[in-house]
Amino acid sequence: MAITIKSEREIELMRESCRLLAIVHKEMEEAIRPGMSTWDIDALGDGLIRKLGCVPNFKNYNGYPASICVSVNDEVVHGIPSRKRILQEGDIVSLDAGLIYKGYHSDAARTHAVGDVDPEVRRLIDVTRESFFAGVKMALAGNHLYDISNAIDAYVKPYGYGIVRDLVGHGIGTKLHEDPQIPNFKQLMRGPKLRPGMTLAIEPMINMGRADVEWMDDDWTVVTADGSLSAHYENTVLITQGEPEILTLY
Repeated sequence: MAITIKSEREIELMRESCRLLAIVHKEMEEAIRPGMSTWDIDALGDGLIRKLGCVPNFKNYNGYPASICVSVNDEVVHGIPSRKRILQEGDIVSLDAGLIYKGYHSDAARTHAVGDVDPEVRRLIDVTRESFFAGVKMALAGNHLYDISNAIDAYVKPYGYGIVRDLVGHGIGTKLHEDPQIPNFKQLMRGPKLRPGMTLAIEPMINMGRADVEWMDDDWTVVTADGSLSAHYENTVLITQGEPEILTLY
């Protein structure tokens, strides 16, 4: 496992890449409404990224056909935008996006309610987000990687939700996916020690029902096996000498 340690200059480039991505996420969030298509969201996000002078890092990544992953309801991740997929009142939609600024990647995801949703649906979204923050509290130099995983698991477990095991977080830098992989579920090993200069994409994916997922025939869209709703929350995080720095927060 070769985990890259970023220099001060690289960290500044990562900060700017992530700052710009946070702007894109904020504008997409504000645009979400019933009646818009998932294609509309992708077009908006793609346009914003390019307007900022950056490149969407998902577009054509291993053949993925869009710039924004737009996943609705039981779609966990990697939903492909479509003019035919129209958001309805009461849906939830997960937006996973990233961009490249001067050769450095950023990556973040958010799940949003479309209009009003049931309280138990809102709770799923909130627990998923808060599980990220439970994990990031452990993202301290000298701790071990799986301290993050175990903290996310411990936060989610009392709610009875399924923590997706087939997909995990990752390192990030000059490549979208770098070492290490970051599970969101309890690990028996400690994993590598965290060091200042590591940049990690921490991203719990939480299902209202079971943890099991399936891939659709498009070979991209991941859905819950039992049809239950799923939420996703991700930020790019910098390990420092002190508290972790969440780079993609608006």
